[in-house]
Amino acid sequence: MKALWVEPVPFSTEVVTAALEAGADAVVTDEPERVRALGRIATVGQDGELEWGRDVFLATIASSEDEDRAVELAKQGPVVVETSDWTVIPLENLVARSNRVYARVGSEEEARLALGALEKGVAGIVLATNDPDVVRRVAALVKGGGEQVALVPFTVTAIRPLGMGDRVCVDTCTLFEDGEGLLVGNTSSAMLLVHAETLENPYVAPRPFRVNAGAVHAYCLLPGGRTAYLADLRAGETVLGVDAQGGTETAAIGRVKVERRPLLLVEAVADDGRPASVVLQNAETIRLVREGGGAVSVAALAPGDRVLGLLLEGGRHFGHAIEETIREH
Repeated sequence: MKALWVEPVPFSTEVVTAALEAGADAVVTDEPERVRALGRIATVGQDGELEWGRDVFLATIASSEDEDRAVELAKQGPVVVETSDWTVIPLENLVARSNRVYARVGSEEEARLALGALEKGVAGIVLATNDPDVVRRVAALVKGGGEQVALVPFTVTAIRPLGMGDRVCVDTCTLFEDGEGLLVGNTSSAMLLVHAETLENPYVAPRPFRVNAGAVHAYCLLPGGRTAYLADLRAGETVLGVDAQGGTETAAIGRVKVERRPLLLVEAVADDGRPASVVLQNAETIRLVREGGGAVSVAALAPGDRVLGLLLEGGRHFGHAIEETIREH
């Protein structure tokens, strides 16, 4: 997940408050006590939790030699890079060489440019501004689902009861909309979109903050292309909410419930022949997302139905993609 640091220029209670309310990760300031009086958030500065020259480094980019220096500094920690004109000094060079580059920007347009460098973008944005509205707009870019996932349709091939097992409900601090949920799969190379509990049904009231995500062993997609086993998720961590168009939003976890329930296996295949599968609770309230964006209960699911999911390349090591041959079945 990309970081957002806000640097009030000059110090402004309104800008710091906007940063807090927008979910910024840190405030860059030499007056940390004034920030702490407004709320709990990390500070970056000479007296902050993160100190310049010790935890975080600054590099002004005006030449290829400056780029080399920034890359060297990034080996020690995040490096905040700045230049007089981001359209002249392309960020692609730095993003290609390091995943610890933060861009210091002064506008929404510059933030958008930095987040789009080489498609993956910088690791973080340091926004220098005196405008609370700019803080809110840039935060929406950084935190509001800047990631886009390339969903593809899968054709369901089999639905088979498995008996009893442990499944995981992920209760988030986000109210999902219809068509949204989490990407979950038995393997890290293919996942299906499991719908949040947003819909009315005769049995329980909607719980739009919840995704009854699947069995404990399954992978779940996280921000930044990482994955985690459902059993390893904890309160305070973040998952990636995904809608039927592939748009995303980060969602903080408030609670994780593991309970013993009847399970079933859903198997499907993408149009290119690659398989996907997921183990879900066997209940009417558990749904996948159809190719057209509607929800389909596992109780009504049938071979031939088309549902949405994601294909990923490479294997995983502690949740991170790696270039290694791994076969999962």
